[in-house]
Amino acid sequence: MSDVSQRLSKFLSNSGVASRRNAEEIIKSGRVFVNNINILEPQYHVNPNYDIITVDNKVITSVKRHDYIALYKPVGYISDLKDPAGRKLARDLIKTKTNIYPVGRLDYSSEGLIIFTNDGDVANFVMHPKFEVEKEYHVKFKGRLDEGDFLKLKNGLLIDGVSCRIKAIKFLKSSIKNNWYRIIISEGRNRIIRKIGEQIGHQVLKLKRVRIGNIKLGDLEPGQYRSLTDGEIRPFKMRSD
Repeated sequence: MSDVSQRLSKFLSNSGVASRRNAEEIIKSGRVFVNNINILEPQYHVNPNYDIITVDNKVITSVKRHDYIALYKPVGYISDLKDPAGRKLARDLIKTKTNIYPVGRLDYSSEGLIIFTNDGDVANFVMHPKFEVEKEYHVKFKGRLDEGDFLKLKNGLLIDGVSCRIKAIKFLKSSIKNNWYRIIISEGRNRIIRKIGEQIGHQVLKLKRVRIGNIKLGDLEPGQYRSLTDGEIRPFKMRSD
């Protein structure tokens, strides 16, 4: 962690408090103090060598090492770090006391690969739309997609008023009356693939994320996790520098 002056949102993200985007929300909500002064501006500069930075009255310090973990999130767990409804948290499956947070989300009914880290730069690179990091999914749609459905997907759909175009789709296998497909997209809007299914009239029955960039789910079983290798994380770190 650099000891030079840096943006408050970046410091919180690189300290494992939250992703860059969520750190900005935390700051704007009035929960962050610097030297006992309430700071509401994410771009405010701090120097962790001299400034005392607190979130919810807890002092936040620089991390000495960044961790990168790949988790197979099972169905029935949420990606968020807290849940008012008391549902099971994917974070609790990882046995470490390090402050890490999810990079992107999978909804409650979806499963597969989630990356957890305390490296805000890498997290921002993976999640920010402008970097177009690929996400690959295995999706079970209700029924079977026809040529018209494929054409709609390739030409792009309007989802929540914003154009959405998948990068690739390929048939995987049949399942009685329903079919599995491999879908690759480079955006991470909430429930985007389920919304795509609604648009084309084929409900998503099952959804499993198997790849983020060059990082693959591999042989992990639901609930299992592993540390990412230097080779896996290096491309993200090089692009985020």
